[in-house]
Amino acid sequence: MRTATIVLLFLFASMSSASAEITTQDDVIVTVDSTNLRFSPSEVTVQEGQAVRFVWSGQALGHNAVADDGLFDSGEPERDVDYRFVFEIGTAGEHQFVCEPHEAAGMIGTVTVEAAPAVVIEDESEPETVETPAVSLLASLSVLALVAVMRRPLEE
Repeated sequence: MRTATIVLLFLFASMSSASAEITTQDDVIVTVDSTNLRFSPSEVTVQEGQAVRFVWSGQALGHNAVADDGLFDSGEPERDVDYRFVFEIGTAGEHQFVCEPHEAAGMIGTVTVEAAPAVVIEDESEPETVETPAVSLLASLSVLALVAVMRRPLEE
């Protein structure tokens, strides 16, 4: 019975892993120029739905990236940071950010977020159907196997 249960779990897991993958745009990377206490690049442009990653490691001084408008905050200043922020729909505009301990030294930057392009939805007379006979077959076989295992008398 234990083997049948494991087989059924494997079948259900393999069916659920057949979902479609969503592709996203590449992240924009912002690093730190420790020599000049600057973000590099200090100005970036992204679209809504795109992410900016603030990445640095092995810095002599701790840094962070905090938006003036409170939209994002990488946390306390750290020597090693890998912080990712996705600019969702509705965040279009300019967002200035600073490294809190080094703001007075000019460690500031700007993320310009452009509105996502409008999506045109075409009206189709008949909805497109996607048939997945393999998934249906696996589900049917799984149910039959489960019924067969459950109906078999327990051996003592």
